[in-house]
Amino acid sequence: MTPVGELRLSIPMGLIAYNFSPFSVYFISLFGNLVPAFFILLLLSPISDFLSKKSVLFYRFFSFLFSKTRKNHSSRIKKYGFLALVTFVAIPLPITGVWTASLAAFVFGIPFKKAFPLISLGAAIAGIVVLFIIKAGIAIESYFGWQTLLGIIMVFLFVFLLYKSKKNGKDVFHIFKKIGIMEE
Repeated sequence: MTPVGELRLSIPMGLIAYNFSPFSVYFISLFGNLVPAFFILLLLSPISDFLSKKSVLFYRFFSFLFSKTRKNHSSRIKKYGFLALVTFVAIPLPITGVWTASLAAFVFGIPFKKAFPLISLGAAIAGIVVLFIIKAGIAIESYFGWQTLLGIIMVFLFVFLLYKSKKNGKDVFHIFKKIGIMEE
């Protein structure tokens, strides 16, 4: 249920540290991940309405937040639709989880009846992706050793950095030059 770890942390912990079965760790992690989304989506709007009615400061803050955010990003919501919420949660990276998606749904005014199923679907997809990656890592480590697993991770990281460098139009090794591994 933590905002940073979510199921990206609970699935590896359940499989590796506690030796749970993949089936049970998946569903426990998914349920635990969706509990905060349920309460955020259900309670944040009434709380903001209550605070806005009781305080001018909160009224100004929420008015500014909603108008600015919706004005700047409404075209993206119209272009990509609500499925962007599913995709946002389904990508298992930091800050792309259920907590952030629930807050985004609140800010953009997406109703609970639409937001919760979409966020749930995204969390289910992210859980499957994380489960697959962790199980693959465990299999590689058990058959070939931790050194091979570390080598595979380093190759994927290098390919990712190479891709980002090319995409940004920079020298391929600019990151290594920046941290002092290579000279210019």
